[in-house]
Order: sequence, then C-alpha cells, then structure tokens
Amino acid sequence: MDSRSADRRHERSYAADRRRKKFEPKDSEGAEPRVPDGEDEADSEESVRTERPVPTEKTEERAILVGVGSGDPREEDDNRELDELAELARSAGAQVLGRLYQRRAKPDAGSWLGRGKLEELKELCVATGANLVVADTDLGPAQVRTMEEVLSLRVIDRSELIIHIFATHARTHQARLQVELAQLQYQAPRLKRMWTHLSRITGAGGIGSRGPGEKQLEVDRRLIQKRILVLREELAEIEARKSRQVATRDQAFRVGLVGYTNAGKSTLMKALTGADVLIADRLFATLDTRTRKWPLASPIPVLVSDTVGFVDKLPHHLVASFHATLEEVREASLLFHVVDASDQKAADRIRIVREVLKAIGAGEVPELLVLNKCDRLADPVEATIACKRLEADVAISATARQGLGDLARAVELRLQDSSETLELRIPVGDGKTLALIHREGRVLSERFDAEFAWITAVVPRSLVRALSTWQAPSSLDG
Repeated sequence: MDSRSADRRHERSYAADRRRKKFEPKDSEGAEPRVPDGEDEADSEESVRTERPVPTEKTEERAILVGVGSGDPREEDDNRELDELAELARSAGAQVLGRLYQRRAKPDAGSWLGRGKLEELKELCVATGANLVVADTDLGPAQVRTMEEVLSLRVIDRSELIIHIFATHARTHQARLQVELAQLQYQAPRLKRMWTHLSRITGAGGIGSRGPGEKQLEVDRRLIQKRILVLREELAEIEARKSRQVATRDQAFRVGLVGYTNAGKSTLMKALTGADVLIADRLFATLDTRTRKWPLASPIPVLVSDTVGFVDKLPHHLVASFHATLEEVREASLLFHVVDASDQKAADRIRIVREVLKAIGAGEVPELLVLNKCDRLADPVEATIACKRLEADVAISATARQGLGDLARAVELRLQDSSETLELRIPVGDGKTLALIHREGRVLSERFDAEFAWITAVVPRSLVRALSTWQAPSSLDG
C-alpha cells in the first residue's frame, strides 16, 4: 500500500486521537481495552499496557504539583515556588491536592526527580488520591515515560498545561488556529507516547504487495507536518491581513496594553474605552486582541488594544503561534505596561514581560509603566514606595477608576510631540481632503468662501507632508 493510501486509511484514526483532551481522567477500572483496527489482541496488548491512560470527561482532575530547582534562598518554604503553577492548574479546572519541590542543581536526565523523591511523590499521590501530576517545567518524552511508569498516573508539564488553558479559552477562529498550531508543534516530538495505534500498515493487494509496511507512527508524523504547514499558511494570511488593518490606523495614536497575565489589563481597557470585554480573575482570560477608541479630547484619534497576557516560561510554540495577534503590540505608538501593585514578585514580572516583548520584536516601542490595583494596598504610601522601587510612571486602580486622569495626561503630552497645527486653504470641492482632516485631526476653526475652506487644525505629523499642498500663505490669517 503506498503512502497516499495509508494517509487516507488512517486520517480518521489520527483525527480521533488528536481530539482527545489532555485534562480527562483515566478509564474506569474494568473497562475493556480498545483493540485498534488491523491488530489482534496479542499485538495490541503491549500497546494498551504502555500507552498513556485514555481519560473520560466526568472525573475531576486531582493534581499534585512538582518542581525542581535551586529554590529561592529567601524563601523558607520551597513550595511557594509553585504558587503560579497552582494558579495555572486552577485555571485549567484542576483541584490542587499537594505540592512537592526538590532542591537540586540539575534535574535527573532520565526521571527529572531523583529516585528517592520520585518514591516520595508516589506515596503523596496515593495518600491524597491524586490522578494527575503537573511538572513546573518542560519534560522530555523519556522523563514523562519514566515518571508515569513509576507513578502509574498521567504526568503533564507546564507547557502542556498552558496550551490546554489556551485551548479552553480560545473563542475566535484565529485563536483556535493559533492554539492548534501550538498543540501540534508540542505533540510532534512526543507522538510515540501519545498515539495508541502503533501497528504497521501492510499492503492489502495481491501477490507481492504484502511487506513490512509503514508504522502508523510515521503516518501520523507526516499528517501532523502537513497540518502544521496548512495552519502556518492560513495564519500567515491572517497576519498579512492584520498588518494591512493596522496600517489603515496609521493616522491614529495606538496604545497597546501589555503585562503579566491577570494584571488587570482588560479592566483597564473597559475603564478607558467602555469596551464590553471579558473581565475575570483568572490567568489567560483574554486571548484575542480587541481595539477600541479612547474618547480623549485629543487632536488625533487614540486607539487602545488589549492583548494576551504573558507568563513566566511561556511556551515558545505559543509565542510563535500568536505572532499575528501581537501585531498590535509591535505597531503601537505607546505601550501601557500594566503591573499588579499587590504582586510580591512585581519586579520579576516586569522583567519577564520585557523579555517577551523583545522576543516578539516590540522591545523598542515606547513604554509607560502603569502600577495597577493600588486600591489593594493597605496604605496609600505603599503605592508611592512601590512606584519609586519599580520606577513606575503612573499609579492607578482601574477597578476604582483612580489615576485614569494621569494616564490621559501622559498620552496628551506624547500627542503634542506627534502632532502639528496647520493653517490650510482647501478647495471647497475637495471633499476627500476635508473629510480626512475632520476624521484624522482636530479642527480648531473653519470658515468658507466661494472657492476655499479656510481651516486651522491639529493633525498627526504623518499627515503634514500630504497636506502641505493646501497650507495657506502665512500672510493670510483668515
């Protein structure tokens, strides 16, 4: 059987496997193992014994969180290193039953945890009734296999957890494509541990057609690569369309909201623009960029874009996949870098966000550091101290609508540097130019005679050259 026939024959099987959700519990005990088509029970027995457990949808995920590292010498309790992982697990719908942290200079190459710590983890899982282990880093396929064999439980890593959250929260077509691409890129090197149908495909024709055939694993790998190419092409088209969209806003002053996830960007977006955006106290509540007009008394329009939040150890697959979504950030006139004032690790969060901005090509965009959630601080003096310590530009509370005027003034100061006041004499029949001035600038005065419209307007510097033909002689004051 040639490779094309193999692709057609097993595409359904591949699609069914890919739809399996990561956050599903194992099969109930006593369930009959599925025997893949084309295999007898003897052939499939080994596959069933070594495959990752196939979950169903109803049982709650009960997780143990595990970390390995040098730890923070300032922390007496190493388990606090797993606070963010706990928030991620809860966002994914899992119940966190316990934590385990091992201090060591370098993770074990074969099992990630040391042998003794792995046994301790097994005892903890049995004692708590956990059915899932979540590692606070990326694991290799061999490490996952070793841990699952010892623990007899599913083991997932941080990237798999974050990708699952993104998949759960994806709502638009673009977001779903981006998440699917990240999933496939993550799964491609891990196929051997994920697929259950590892039999060889043999010829079904006449004499001489039957041979060793091709492993189903190889077919799946080829199908995944084909799908990745299709997704990349479709996302490239979306990115090109997005770039054209952003280019049409060239005359506007564009503000991009960036920051660590759950820093309050969507709340600030709603406070500034009145946009009906999702506001939730959870990680990665926003995946899709939304752009709305900020109704300021400014000479040119001001647009605000809310973007996906960042997080430490953000999977590089996701950063690459969401390249089109982050176009608004790269092309912004100014970034509001939103920081949670009540976060004990605010300085680390700022560093992580700036690293991601640099990675996506937005490291040179002007930034305004905005300290949000100041209403959560016990003493107003703490906000002043935090601003000085973090070198923040503005302290606000988006929920209480405090400090929003300071943000507006900061933007107006920058607008003064990006606009110019012109006196123009435009033929009354040139409706296109007249409409452009009213749409992209602020008209200070306007009068008409039989031939011309005499206008004084503040316009973006990017329009000055285009309007230079219509500048009134300096001797004519109206």
